Amino acid sequence: MGRAFEYRKAAKMKRWGTMSRVFPKLGKIITMAAKEGGSPDPEMNAKLRTAIANAKAQNMPKDNIEAAIKRAFNKDAADIKEMIYDVKAPHGVQMIVECATDNGTRTVANVKAILTRNGAEMLTSGSLNFMFTRKSVFVIERTDEMDIEELELDLIDYGLEEIEEDVEPHENGEDTPILRIYGEFTSFGELSKALEARNIEPKKATLEYIANAPIELNNDDLEEIEALIEKLEEDDDVQTVYTNLA
Repeated sequence: MGRAFEYRKAAKMKRWGTMSRVFPKLGKIITMAAKEGGSPDPEMNAKLRTAIANAKAQNMPKDNIEAAIKRAFNKDAADIKEMIYDVKAPHGVQMIVECATDNGTRTVANVKAILTRNGAEMLTSGSLNFMFTRKSVFVIERTDEMDIEELELDLIDYGLEEIEEDVEPHENGEDTPILRIYGEFTSFGELSKALEARNIEPKKATLEYIANAPIELNNDDLEEIEALIEKLEEDDDVQTVYTNLA
């Protein structure tokens, strides 16, 4: 398991370093959030505020963020929509692939081509609903002064389910202590407000698909799946790939 963790860590670091792909993807999320929330002002648009916070956590420049917001209200701008695909991959791995696109025909063709070349296939939409549960997930930096038990008690009334201690790999090779906060899908807004009221700014705030029965693979199989994930993430329209890997 140690080698598997190190492989995943190295693969994630490699993907995180590809900012030329990451920033446009973050921009799409910001544009969608601004348009769906009906306001370019993050103070008046909670979804936009979260999207901006996530972009800043990945060091997206301010100019890029502002440009993405402006695109949402440009009459000539393409309409970006979310598309979700259920996928059956090799070795018993299941995936949910989230995309943001202005051309659904192009996106589904590209995703299918990647899957076919890597021994995977697209399933009927909703096929994996029973295998994943959508959760509110917040990642915050853990400090020495932070009382985790007290924070847990504070957040229970706002939909908290679990707080998990973890570390996050950094580009300088050092691990940053973090807390992962999990809550019900419907509790995202309340948990966001509760953290904000406590002056805690999340490094990441998302709605994620969590596997109900995670599986483990040997290193060779894991490497094969990581290669598939990387191919999917190279596509400009693919935002996030969730799996049932432990």
